[in-house]
Amino acid sequence: MDRDYLRKCLKKIRVRNLINADVEVVNKSPLPMMGKGRQGAVFKVTEDVCVKVFGNPEDCDRECYALTLGQHTNLFPKIYDKGPLHIAMEIIRGVDLREYLQSQPLTKELSIKLIEMLIIFKEIGFERIDHHKRQIYVQADGSLKVIDVARTVWRDRVYPYPRKLLNSLGDENKQLFLTHVQELAPELYQEWLDYMQMEEMSREIYRVMLDTPSEKVNIVKTLSKKLKTTEDEKRYLVLLEGLMHKVFKEEWIKTMLARGEDLEEIKTEIDEYWDLRKQEYESDGLNKSKNKNTKPKKNTKGNKAKSAAETRKKQKESEVRKKQKESEVRKKQKERKATKKEKDRRNEKGKTEKRKTEKKKKDKKS
Repeated sequence: MDRDYLRKCLKKIRVRNLINADVEVVNKSPLPMMGKGRQGAVFKVTEDVCVKVFGNPEDCDRECYALTLGQHTNLFPKIYDKGPLHIAMEIIRGVDLREYLQSQPLTKELSIKLIEMLIIFKEIGFERIDHHKRQIYVQADGSLKVIDVARTVWRDRVYPYPRKLLNSLGDENKQLFLTHVQELAPELYQEWLDYMQMEEMSREIYRVMLDTPSEKVNIVKTLSKKLKTTEDEKRYLVLLEGLMHKVFKEEWIKTMLARGEDLEEIKTEIDEYWDLRKQEYESDGLNKSKNKNTKPKKNTKGNKAKSAAETRKKQKESEVRKKQKESEVRKKQKERKATKKEKDRRNEKGKTEKRKTEKKKKDKKS
């Protein structure tokens, strides 16, 4: 691949993010566009190489990071070049799973490959162990490849089971896939079943809270007892909190849209509310731990080494969260500006059309 030629072509391509729509593309380069989505557009460079051009650097960095985590596997496209707003990578061929299942059955062998895909996601450090079937490609030899992995990293709250994959399969294939999972990995099947039951219970809690807000605290406590627990209580609580947030956000957006509210303002308010609640929870937990009168443990060499390792791990996690938070804040600011700009443009367009209409009426009278 000629990098100099690629960079010259990229100077003639402009990609702009839109609110709740695919990106806007201006392509004055000789590179043909292969497709576009919410984050960017893909252009063909050679028979084996394509370049994805993004609307903002945050999405570009996120996808590059996610792809880098899986470069040692055969599941992801290989990266050839990276810039502030582009990633040159291997062209993924084959048939996407959505199209494949229209003519082929979901066999046990294919289910095994999907489970292996989810295992790789978890092993390389993806926060979201999930993927939509249209982003999974079946190769000629039966192996799988995935694209568009930006949303699998730097996520505060995710569904703790492959909800997107299951729902995208459709009712019949979803049930067939779960049957295969139950046969091949019964413990994994039971865990997914537990989380699906939690999700349904979370929706019930939301409906009750919406109907009777004055008694919501006691009702939530009562209904929460029905939710299943796991051996790792701390991990369970984190997953449950994330699951509740996702369900609450989805249901509240549906409710507000039915009332004619602005979608972006709803999402911003929900995120700000949950971030505030999280800060209050963490602050309360910190204060409680300070008030406990516990005897200090004897600090042996082994404990010191373990403590140092844990400290480094926490610092690294804190830095990742901080970077993620800053990225999300910048993205929200840009989206708000874009929303305001779009509203101003529509208002101006409306005024212009109104003036034209009035002028036509006057000309007609004259």
